[in-house]
Amino acid sequence: MSEERFGEFVLVRRHGRVAELVLDRPKAMNAVSTEMARSMAAACTALGADRDARVVVLTSSHERAFCVGADLKERNSFSDADLVRQRPVARGAYTGVLELPMPTIAAVHGFALGGGFELALSCDLIVADRTAVVGLPEVSVGVIPGGGGTQLLPRRVGAARAAELIFSARRVEAAEAAELGLVDQLVEEGRDREEALALGAVIAGNSPVGLRAAKRALRLGHGLDLRAGLEVEDAAWRSVAFSADRAEGVAAFNEKRKPEWPGE
Repeated sequence: MSEERFGEFVLVRRHGRVAELVLDRPKAMNAVSTEMARSMAAACTALGADRDARVVVLTSSHERAFCVGADLKERNSFSDADLVRQRPVARGAYTGVLELPMPTIAAVHGFALGGGFELALSCDLIVADRTAVVGLPEVSVGVIPGGGGTQLLPRRVGAARAAELIFSARRVEAAEAAELGLVDQLVEEGRDREEALALGAVIAGNSPVGLRAAKRALRLGHGLDLRAGLEVEDAAWRSVAFSADRAEGVAAFNEKRKPEWPGE
């Protein structure tokens, strides 16, 4: 297993074809500072260009928290001009995760609040253990979810449910979070990372070309009417239909063997 650090607070570990993107600011429960946001964006840029990474799993090095959101201690020292300057840096962290071209899985335990939950929402799937507490409490401190929360949450749970959660600023514990669809898979305490990496390994066994095209179709087609969505799907199909991965997949199926994906 290899490791690469991006700044002080972000680490990328390699588990074969699965890349683990680790939030590693434990002294602040992974509160996202300007420096950490910049490092996350840099790590996502590197991962997005890495053809060997078929899946990314977003994890935390803190025992009791995934991420508690924006660094409000840092924000408290900001002038209005500082806040304006920081905004694109902060957005870069969230959009960096959101725009990763391969499947992404968040492994959540403990607190995933505000920007922390938005990082998880930016992933395709969320695996949470029974200690997880999620929520978007931003209106309780005079702002709104600004890392994608107002857009990503209703896409998961519907407009009215998202409105209730955002307007109330309430925290949701693991069992209810699973029931409401705020997380996708609920696992035993302490097993979120292990289960997310295991799921990532299963997904990574499939065609990298197929995975990226399927994610593109899912993302671009969401919210379109059916006819437009099917055109998005057709374009994605055409992008893979004549690929080396498709040829290998069909050959491996017919030869009753495991495919060796060219990744192109």
